[in-house]
Amino acid sequence: MPDHSPVPGEVLDRISIARQPIVNAERSVLAYELFNRSAVASGHSQASDVALALHAVAQSAAPFATSNHDIFIHSVHKGLAGPQWDFLTPAKTVIEIAPAPQHAADFIASQVPALVALKSRGFRLAFKHSVVAPVYKPWQALADFVKLNASSTEVQQYKPLVAAARQRTPASLIAEKVEDSAQFEAMRALGVEEFQGYWFSIPETVQSKVLSPSQASAIQLFKLVQAEASLDEVETVLKKDAALGVSLLRIINSASSGMRQKVTSIRQAIMLLGYGRLVRWAAMLLTNTHAHTNIQGTAAVVRGRMMELLAQHSMDAEEAGAAFLVGLLSQIDTLLGQPMEDLVQQLALDDAVSHALLTGDGKFGALLALVCACESDDEAAFSVAFSRLPYSLRHINMAHMEALVWADSLSE
Repeated sequence: MPDHSPVPGEVLDRISIARQPIVNAERSVLAYELFNRSAVASGHSQASDVALALHAVAQSAAPFATSNHDIFIHSVHKGLAGPQWDFLTPAKTVIEIAPAPQHAADFIASQVPALVALKSRGFRLAFKHSVVAPVYKPWQALADFVKLNASSTEVQQYKPLVAAARQRTPASLIAEKVEDSAQFEAMRALGVEEFQGYWFSIPETVQSKVLSPSQASAIQLFKLVQAEASLDEVETVLKKDAALGVSLLRIINSASSGMRQKVTSIRQAIMLLGYGRLVRWAAMLLTNTHAHTNIQGTAAVVRGRMMELLAQHSMDAEEAGAAFLVGLLSQIDTLLGQPMEDLVQQLALDDAVSHALLTGDGKFGALLALVCACESDDEAAFSVAFSRLPYSLRHINMAHMEALVWADSLSE
């Protein structure tokens, strides 16, 4: 199996993503460029670009989604061969490439294989207008878009710049950083048809709370899938970290996965994704991990495991797996600060799982009520839930204790 070693990166509890539309002359939106506003002050890194890609995948079904439009997403040069591209839809993604450091000819030539590989997969490439310089000839034929900076270029230089871009590249031209009507009219008069900048729209910032896996669970997952460990072992690690489980479900339901089918269990999600993509995803997650497991996330895992253990007494294996999902996801609205209705829609869960999460009804809803009553020591609620289910007090107490021990044994 190829080496997809993780790259160290900053840890993000919240990721702040901004999007800015790219429009035509009539201001109809053609695409969105995404920006990672959580990036460190020194600028982009491979880790911050991977975090942005992860967020773009996870939110592909959300109200913030850009799934009906192309997205422009930045990549540092080191990240051009990164695993994040396996989780984005090539036909909808434009990768924006920064100019080479010091415009060095050797460096420019060294990046061509990675750029060609991305093009061959169906991604399109965008470059700054410096790509028209002779030193960038190896990149010029690869350009799908050239972004012309309307603010940093004198208006009298627009015409020769546009002419050079058209002569040396096959690219569509985008006037970016358009800040007033004079810049817009001058570019439009030269036949430029796509525009971006404050004159049209200030980037819209969206704060998104992110569930980040613990370092221990992310590292263990990475090692297991690298070693092609058993499905049982991989499933256990994913079930013991709420962030891993939720992230996997979001990947399965992302616009780029091509699967979009209802999921009944973590095990099924692993099989749908496959080990090949799972190892690349694990490598990406390692750039965004916490040193310690989130307390609320651990509570969600305990709840899921307790529901699974109880379900094993009265339900089949598939239903027990679904019971685990209900427990795991029952606090996701609190963990992510989003309405449960929106999150359930994003995750494309099995109907019975969705129904339990949204209404608290059905066989899984009754089981969830029992487990929640155990957590809260609400004797009245426990009495009602207990009377609805075929479990003894011994079964319930043992399941609770076993779930606590199981959730605490990740590093064993």
